[in-house]
Amino acid sequence: MECRKVNEIFRVVGIKGSGVYANLDTEVPKLAREFLTRLDEVENHSGTEIALFEPKRDAKHLEGHYYVGIIVNEPLKNIPVGMDYIETAQTYLTTKGKIINIDNLYRYLSKGAYDKGYKRNLESYIVETYHPMDNGDEEVVIYLPIHL
Repeated sequence: MECRKVNEIFRVVGIKGSGVYANLDTEVPKLAREFLTRLDEVENHSGTEIALFEPKRDAKHLEGHYYVGIIVNEPLKNIPVGMDYIETAQTYLTTKGKIINIDNLYRYLSKGAYDKGYKRNLESYIVETYHPMDNGDEEVVIYLPIHL
């Protein structure tokens, strides 16, 4: 695995959800499937699925919100009903791997941030992008927002 610092701008059209952090592993894919049934309503999209997550700030922060959607190539003038346009520009620490290893990827990123002396930015969304692989697996790229 590789952990590196990047500056990225994400332009996203998506649907907002919220829930208990412990349940997001089932709630997020469910809302993503619902979103994908409406994908034809989104103009000029890249085809790359994405999710943005409110960071969990501490052990007492049990519920948060998130967005599931698609990356768009430019800001949209016509946003479908019930969807939002989000644009976020941030410095991130990033890594990628198979989605079945997502817990290990997050641990690796958190350790990498600590080892490199970066402080997490708890005011910006954590970003995940999803990429189908030839063998039927899915790769996830995780972007952990950091302060410089």
